[in-house]
Amino acid sequence: MKATQQLKNEHEGIKIMLGILSQVCRQLEAAGNLNKQHFEGILEFLSVFVDRCHHGKEEELLFPALIAAGVPREGPVAVLLHEHEMGRNYVKAMSQAHAAYLAEDGSSSKDIARNARGYIALMKDHIEKENKVLFVTADSRLSEKTQNRLFEGFEKIEAERIGVGRHEEFHDLLEKLSGIYLTGC
Repeated sequence: MKATQQLKNEHEGIKIMLGILSQVCRQLEAAGNLNKQHFEGILEFLSVFVDRCHHGKEEELLFPALIAAGVPREGPVAVLLHEHEMGRNYVKAMSQAHAAYLAEDGSSSKDIARNARGYIALMKDHIEKENKVLFVTADSRLSEKTQNRLFEGFEKIEAERIGVGRHEEFHDLLEKLSGIYLTGC
């Protein structure tokens, strides 16, 4: 498997979680309630799987390989890095609003929903840029040898950042929450 294909596959899981998060927002806005365990699982998925693991693979391995292959750092790579940082800020704000929600701060549900919706919009656009532009560029500029080296590096990052077996746990979480929030959507 090409390294870029692994990232595309991860995007599919991320898009499922964005759909779940959207439904959580709808329920929060409609009824004012939030399942603590589900939302904590979502936050963990976003901070560990999406940011530490997926974005780590891109920032530490893919982007430098693209720059070495002649893709300007101040072009698409800079934009995507900035979007990663924006995503981190949204997740941090959601986490802080969730802590306030647990402390029964009435206004926090609006903060959770606002930041979640911002994150969803950002990530949907970001994934499209990567799938339709960045990965196409990578596939045309990076040799098979480089792709293989990246793939090996991705596996190492995954083992180090989230641990052996955690990827499967995150997929189980996606399946469980999909059954709860996306059935019939």
